[in-house]
Amino acid sequence: MAMGLMEQAFVFLGAGVVTVPIAKRLGLGSVLGYLIAGVIIGPYVLGIVGSHLENVMHFAEFGVVMMLFLVGLELQPSILWKLRVPIVGLGGAQVVLSTALLTAVALLFGLSWQMALAVGMILALSSTAIVLQLLNENGLMKTELGQSSFAVLLFQDIAVIPMLALMPLLAMAGAATTEPAAGQLTGYQHALQLVAVIGGIILAGKFLLRPLFRIIAQTKMREIFTATALFLVVGIALLMDSIGVSAALGTFLAGVVLAESEYRHELEAEIAPFKGLLLGLFFISVGASINFAILLAKPVFILALVFGLILCKMLVLFVLGKLFKMQGINRWFFSFALAQSGEFCFVLFTFASQHHILTPDITEPLVVVVALSMAVTPLLMIVNNKVVEPFFSGADSQEEIEADHIDDGDTPVILAGMGRFGQIVSRLLIMKGHQVTVLEHDATQVELVRKFENKVFYGDASRPDLLHAAGAETAKLLIVAVDEHEKTLEIVEHARKHYPHLKILVRAVGRLEVHELQESGADIIVRETFHSALNLAEQALTSLGVEAEEARRSAAIFKEHDERNIIAMAELYGDEKGYRSQAQENYRALAAVLQADSQDARAFNEQCDETSGKCPD
Repeated sequence: MAMGLMEQAFVFLGAGVVTVPIAKRLGLGSVLGYLIAGVIIGPYVLGIVGSHLENVMHFAEFGVVMMLFLVGLELQPSILWKLRVPIVGLGGAQVVLSTALLTAVALLFGLSWQMALAVGMILALSSTAIVLQLLNENGLMKTELGQSSFAVLLFQDIAVIPMLALMPLLAMAGAATTEPAAGQLTGYQHALQLVAVIGGIILAGKFLLRPLFRIIAQTKMREIFTATALFLVVGIALLMDSIGVSAALGTFLAGVVLAESEYRHELEAEIAPFKGLLLGLFFISVGASINFAILLAKPVFILALVFGLILCKMLVLFVLGKLFKMQGINRWFFSFALAQSGEFCFVLFTFASQHHILTPDITEPLVVVVALSMAVTPLLMIVNNKVVEPFFSGADSQEEIEADHIDDGDTPVILAGMGRFGQIVSRLLIMKGHQVTVLEHDATQVELVRKFENKVFYGDASRPDLLHAAGAETAKLLIVAVDEHEKTLEIVEHARKHYPHLKILVRAVGRLEVHELQESGADIIVRETFHSALNLAEQALTSLGVEAEEARRSAAIFKEHDERNIIAMAELYGDEKGYRSQAQENYRALAAVLQADSQDARAFNEQCDETSGKCPD
């Protein structure tokens, strides 16, 4: 029985609500949970959402439309310029080399060069939706690895534009010799139409959309702004669809045009909730699109194609990671994360079929291959995290950039970690005339700090030989300011064991980390946000009308009690019930002390002579 829009939405949402929490709890990630939901409700398992792939992929198309609009909004010229080398170099090389390798493989299967080139270009693309989700879930988006991955994905998204323009030309080159029907555009005419529509979107974005959003913003009605944003996205999607081109391509361009608009952040805030939900529906759609009839008819052939596709792309990605000097662990993650094909493949396969470049007997199995490659990506990441990275971490460490030769290892202070925290510490010590040997294990951070004429050595302070070379035998202080708590513990434990004379000062994240560092032998432990938070609280009190002296005294009392209590509570670490009970008791005691101090302050002020301004000694 045919299902209406409401029924389909109910089924899709219900499937996601059930499977995603289970997948997350099992450590499989939300992406695989959505994909499993799609497989279960899809036309080839339970058949709840219908039997036609086109109906299912309607959900996928709009999810990608929203995502690409937001990606376009992020493409500010400053970001593009900052990532110009990885975008053009790494991203361009990945698309070109993957296309060349996959085209060569397609030629071995007996396809014409036009068909082979179309297949190679399409399969060279990776899934922006899946990879961005993986990077965000692993907290890697702001890292060097995240930036490199984003640069590759960005180039791929941009590369879709020339790919779409090239498809009609491939059709004209003879991949299919059928003449266009009466009234149907030729390949060149369609290409010109595409260029005209894209030019129209760019011009409209520059000269019409900004004034429109300015008028809408003046109404100060948020729901109208949301409706206008959705109207823009849906309208461009319909325009592109009317000429037989990817709707996502048009909205991506619109996002790029609006990237410099003063309404960019507002647009992003309004569209983001819809994007998150629709991306979930997109993943469900991908799972539902897997044609198990083809898979069951030729399981070995299909699985071999999936394995071959992933292997080819991993090979290209790994080689490029090596050439662009990615660290070993990052190189493996990069290779596994981008080895699948992407959501644009479905769009491009449809486009290639419409222009008679590829026939259904080619596109149908490849659609299954693409969907399966996306479906196995979370599993590939589990293999990478649990097996590959631990196995190769030792070998990779030998291939990493060699640690710098330390030529001033007789300084009294060794500082491990030159991030924002470490830079403040080092600057004050150096300005006061103290020599500091600085170690930093992030090569990118080393280069950045050196640009400001700071002397810093590349190397991992958790390595015993490097700590020895830095002069740990003669140094007085070891200051550990690295971000990773486990690495901090490793450094402290090694230093305390082999260099007992060192006074160890450590940066800690929170209270529980303080207890672990105390057990490891750290002498002085500073919580990274404690003092700044205390300073802000003091200023908040004065803003509420509390006298400056009373606010300063309250902050000092809080600091004294908290630091004394955290040392005393180390004995209860590991006893959750006792620790919680003591923490509550400390809280009540400190609150009583602060209240008493406030009462004393008020009593003192009341004794002041209001006319003379004199107060008793």
